[in-house]
Amino acid sequence: MFSGIVEACGEVVALRREGENLHLTLSCPFASELKIDQSVAHNGVCLTVVAHDEHTYTVTAIQETLDRSNLGKLSVGDLVNLERSMLLGGRLDGHIVQGHVDMTAICTSVEEADGSWLYRFEHQTDAELARKGYITVEKGSITVNGVSLTVCNSEKTSFGVAIIPYTHEHTNFKHIQVGTVVNLEFDIVGKYLCKMNEYAL
Repeated sequence: MFSGIVEACGEVVALRREGENLHLTLSCPFASELKIDQSVAHNGVCLTVVAHDEHTYTVTAIQETLDRSNLGKLSVGDLVNLERSMLLGGRLDGHIVQGHVDMTAICTSVEEADGSWLYRFEHQTDAELARKGYITVEKGSITVNGVSLTVCNSEKTSFGVAIIPYTHEHTNFKHIQVGTVVNLEFDIVGKYLCKMNEYAL
């Protein structure tokens, strides 16, 4: 489980295909602290560490993960938002994030707003997806590329978020532009409420 508070950006240093799997090797500031089998969120996708050394580590993404996320679009040199799993007893500074990406979205606008940035994203939707809780609500929580954010201007197929300078500088939001594909994880509380409502009908 994660909180959507990015610890660092890692750089992709190698990509290797093995059948349908993609092995990703990244460099990051805490690589030497990692352990085999440890969970790390990559742009919001929970992946397991399978190898590491002092400066780099490797994780493996299966085809299901690649189909639902933007990890298959990564190239060597790209920056990835990283977060290690939460510690019991720590503060929940973002919101409950599982690391299970639901779908991707496309950035449709980026607007600088006197020191902050306003981003807008468009995503797929239909009645079935809405029943699963793949929706946004005004002032609700959404995870974009692993970053816990507050929704503004929520619409049926799109939503906006405001990015403060610290988040812009310390995540890969600084590289997101119109047309960039990002990962979305919708709020787990909303998903449960939608499921409960389905059973109640």
